[in-house]
Amino acid sequence: MKESLGQIRQRFKEARPFELPALAEAYREDEREGVRRLVESAWKRMEAYEKEKQRIERLKQYEKQYASSYACICGIDEVGRGPLAGPVVAGAVILPRDCDILYINDSKQLTEKRREELYGVIREKAVACSVGYASPRRIDEINILQATYEAMRRAIASLKVRPDLLLNDAVTIPGVPIRQVPIIKGDAKSISIGAASILAKVERDRLMVKYDRIYPQYGFGSNKGYGSAEHIMALRKYGACPIHRQSFIHSFVDGKARQGAYGE
Repeated sequence: MKESLGQIRQRFKEARPFELPALAEAYREDEREGVRRLVESAWKRMEAYEKEKQRIERLKQYEKQYASSYACICGIDEVGRGPLAGPVVAGAVILPRDCDILYINDSKQLTEKRREELYGVIREKAVACSVGYASPRRIDEINILQATYEAMRRAIASLKVRPDLLLNDAVTIPGVPIRQVPIIKGDAKSISIGAASILAKVERDRLMVKYDRIYPQYGFGSNKGYGSAEHIMALRKYGACPIHRQSFIHSFVDGKARQGAYGE
């Protein structure tokens, strides 16, 4: 009995990219218009898949460059330097040399759904990965740059495997006795740094969603602590909450509204 268009559509939908060539070939002679469209769409998916594999290979350029001299290469990146509230979070990721994870990129270039998917894959396939935090209070105490360095050092120290080379997004981290290679826009140029940016972004976003349940008036679930118009209006109306960065909000609220923000 001839398969229905619905059955064939389901086959194509469930097929993994590397299974598509054989599937498209199997239905190449089917003259039904719907099947022809499915085959044509499958070939486009295969082309996109091949382009993505090539992009990922280009994204490994730094890892390949240093592979002969360093056994364990770690990507480092941070998320959350700009928000008015919440911590700055750093990610550290050591990927296997034969890493086959597709779609890794600068976390800002990815949808939330894609980041969440990749987060699980990175956690599963990484040789080692970790995150480090610097709290809003710490940011106020030592400034955002030093707090970022501190979060990065914590992420590195938490790794279960010690790296012998760090690929960093743009910065050189003080106080780390490991060789470092700062790469401008590294989260879009290195697969390891891109993976670290995804790890940090998802961890921080999830935390801000939890804070949204505690302090719902600020909209942390949607703005993630950044200075959206709604967030600034809430700051002016309600004053600061315990996770606001005092050094970031002085132009939005007066001193009285900032008092006691750390629960003191």
